Amino acid sequence: MATVSIRELTRNTSGVVDEVARTGRPAVITRHGAPIVAVVPIDEDELEDAVLARGSEYLSAMLAADAELAGGATRPAADVLAELDDDA
Repeated sequence: MATVSIRELTRNTSGVVDEVARTGRPAVITRHGAPIVAVVPIDEDELEDAVLARGSEYLSAMLAADAELAGGATRPAADVLAELDDDA
């Protein structure tokens, strides 16, 4: 994995992006030596999943759902589907 300073990224953005795309390996961008972001290659078919998986609202909802499931707050799918049919 390449490490690139933010200054180098500013000077050579296209080169850094080209390298990530060519090698398929991420580049970690640093500020004052500390990592702050990563430039990662993406698969066009997996783009939406990749974005959603890192979105704070999505992650919060998934954590809440996991907690509800662990606490036994579940309903049979048939009940949910029947409720949706009633609303239609």
